[in-house]
Amino acid sequence: MAEMLVLIDHTDGHPRKVSTQMLTAAKRLADAAGDTVAAVWLGEGAADVADTLGAFGAAKLYHWDSADAQGYVTLPQVEALQAALEVSGADTLLFSSSNHVKDVAARLAIRADAGVITDVTDLESVDGALSATKEVFGGDVITKCKVADGKLAMFGVGANAFVAEESGGGSPELVALEVTLSESATATKVTAVEKQASADRPDIGEAAIVVSGGRGLGEEAGFKLIEELADVLGAGVGASRAATDAGWYPHRYQIGQTGRTISPTLYLGSGISGAIQHRAGMQTSQNVVAINKDAEAPIFQIADFGVVGDLYQVVPKLVEELKARKG
Repeated sequence: MAEMLVLIDHTDGHPRKVSTQMLTAAKRLADAAGDTVAAVWLGEGAADVADTLGAFGAAKLYHWDSADAQGYVTLPQVEALQAALEVSGADTLLFSSSNHVKDVAARLAIRADAGVITDVTDLESVDGALSATKEVFGGDVITKCKVADGKLAMFGVGANAFVAEESGGGSPELVALEVTLSESATATKVTAVEKQASADRPDIGEAAIVVSGGRGLGEEAGFKLIEELADVLGAGVGASRAATDAGWYPHRYQIGQTGRTISPTLYLGSGISGAIQHRAGMQTSQNVVAINKDAEAPIFQIADFGVVGDLYQVVPKLVEELKARKG
């Protein structure tokens, strides 16, 4: 019986939503193959989250309870994850397709001579091997990919690619990793972490609902309306490149090929034409709603529901109706 490893992406001692989604997917695949799921937690606080990870399918939890995991840049996590692979003998590793974790995975793949597929939107077993679904060429082509036989298979999973579901598991077996860092791993130290201020809205990378605004807003003040709609829906706020380049909204909220890639349950875009650059960052959304006064806007080609009209007339009425329904 083999083990399938899931690297837990976490913030402030709590697993990110994508981590429980990966565990759910891993549990489904492992059960079908007669394998087991093991989580990997790098950093302090593993014992505090063990039951949560077990509930989503982890039968074992490899952990490295050291502040060094976040105290230095990248390499300590690479070396600790390498130790987890050696101890477990696993041939499959799932990790989140966030920028930092992809950096860790890329460096590990070189050391382990592994095959890596990132930005995965689905995983299935085909002829005894895992096949990954992902989009390429800005989303124009959907591909099915496999890692070459005999190599460690590493899959970077996008947020909201799977639905997190508890499987009723108990507390996982805790296995402490023994990690001796190399000199190069401690060469670059993290001296400070600056967190961006937020308005208590969910991060767009993990939000179930994302509301975005674009050039059609006409001015910076238009984002006040987008934020009002987001707050009614409990959504994250995103923006097109045109809007961020114009200085109307911070660049960290940009969605698109040169910005963030998101996959929410519901994406609502207002005043966004839907050029390929933007669609590449959001078209894996499960439901797309578009509001634009241009009936020929490309966004309508992928929208599940479209409204052709002035967003400054449509959105306030939508906010009013949502508030009324919420009481």
